[in-house]
Amino acid sequence: MSGILEPLLPTVLSVRRIPNAAAALLEAYGADPDKHVSLGLITCDQDDALYVALDEATKHAAVDVIFARSFYAGAGVASGPISGEILGVIAAADPDEIEEGLRVALRCLEHDACFYAADDAGATAVFPHVITSLGRYLSAEAGLSEGVPMAYLVAPPMEATIALDAALKAANVRAVKVFPPPSETNFAAAWLTGSLPDCEVAALAYAEAVVEVAREPKG
Repeated sequence: MSGILEPLLPTVLSVRRIPNAAAALLEAYGADPDKHVSLGLITCDQDDALYVALDEATKHAAVDVIFARSFYAGAGVASGPISGEILGVIAAADPDEIEEGLRVALRCLEHDACFYAADDAGATAVFPHVITSLGRYLSAEAGLSEGVPMAYLVAPPMEATIALDAALKAANVRAVKVFPPPSETNFAAAWLTGSLPDCEVAALAYAEAVVEVAREPKG
């Protein structure tokens, strides 16, 4: 059991800046050319970790997340060596804000948001992440107010289904969004909200259920 719930740290594969992006590029990626001038781009081998990191960036810098999308089937079949599992793009009026936003996002990927091993081999991964205070990006995506807590839960299809049931029964939380399988990366996910302690209890129950299913898949 020693390897279970050990962090599986994300790998940042590329980080680039465009200080003065072309208007057509800004429009194509969802930016407002009247508001946004500069872009910051990140690719990573864990999509959900980067979604959380991009949200974190909006809490500390005057940046907007204009594009964040998972790639089909995941990092194992990426289109190139630096493609990973996701491309995230932040936009701002000032290149200095882009630098701060990237700094915050990278720090989050290094020290906070990551998947965990749900079995000794690390073949099954779970993302039982609690965001203590939502930023502007994920709060809008979830239809919640900024600053509220949210449990961001991800696992493979069978594990995620059993674990979501366990999480909802373990704490006074409600499902904001449920993403049945398959996601672009063939996982399943759910966003739950409630008090911070309840979100933490739900995330722990989710992780424990994923571990249990991984250990006894025919139980």
